[in-house]
Amino acid sequence: MNKTIYVNNPSLHTVKVGYPGNLLIDGEFTNSDTKDENSFFKVLKWKLTSNPQREEKKNENYKVDVVKNNNFINSDQDMIVWLGHSTFYIQIDKVKIITDPVFFNLPFIKRKAEFPLAPEDLIDIDYLLLSHGHRDHFDEPSLKILLTNNPSIQILGPLNISTLFKRLDFKGEIQEAGWYQQFKSESIDFVFLPAKHWHRRGFSDFNKVLWGSFYVKGKNKSIYFAGDTAYGSHFNEIRKAVPPIDYCLMPIGAYKPPFLMNLFHVNPEEAFNAYQELHAKYFIPMHYGTFDLSDEPMGEPEREIKRLFREQEGLENLLIEPIGKPIFIS
Repeated sequence: MNKTIYVNNPSLHTVKVGYPGNLLIDGEFTNSDTKDENSFFKVLKWKLTSNPQREEKKNENYKVDVVKNNNFINSDQDMIVWLGHSTFYIQIDKVKIITDPVFFNLPFIKRKAEFPLAPEDLIDIDYLLLSHGHRDHFDEPSLKILLTNNPSIQILGPLNISTLFKRLDFKGEIQEAGWYQQFKSESIDFVFLPAKHWHRRGFSDFNKVLWGSFYVKGKNKSIYFAGDTAYGSHFNEIRKAVPPIDYCLMPIGAYKPPFLMNLFHVNPEEAFNAYQELHAKYFIPMHYGTFDLSDEPMGEPEREIKRLFREQEGLENLLIEPIGKPIFIS
């Protein structure tokens, strides 16, 4: 018989009235009301199946643009700077934030886009936002540098994320939240929100750490950082739970083959639909062009999201800049 409980951080406020907390079944977090499927056999099927876009991918000449730049660190202006994959530098009301830091190659996966500055240049960071524990979002070598150079940084993340810090020897503050819970913070509001994803770093920790997304609100502007997520009803629920979103940071890559990837990643069309459901003003894409993680050609996500905005929304609402180039926000 499954042991089922609802959990959250009792010291934090839950912004969604009546929300009981995250469902935990036999010690595993879940996206719905049943235990999530372990996708090992679908991963095996993927590895044994030929990619119909193999030749197109092999012959493409795509590379995301990178601007080598560390000047934004000393700026007083509010901005969002994509640093590659799902790593952003955000400054809002003079508060400095880093999301899902990955500065280097990953095990067995090389960066296709250079990191735009020396990681040691990232100093005086106030908050670190961690959406989940996968290695392309929670990278220990990157975290070691960031934590060493920012000993006063406050870490905000999902329930049980602190279990991943055992080897990092971090003595500072780590706040953990369940979905729809607001972190304790000064001047800036941070709310942890749902995502449709999963957790695994080893053989025995399947879904032992929660995953999610973030809502960040300053005095005059707000940002939604989606983390990693599949498409689902949670986007409409998020829109109802938090104030309006100005800047939507949404993943668009790693979606083929769909029989596997649509379990935990949106494709460009789904990302576009999610943005519309959130009623956000601007769309800033991420999770593409930095690591080759799936079957689609590297340039396809950017081409597709541009096509969707061109045909349905208008390109002025799609904010794409090179890695390392600030998007100033107001």
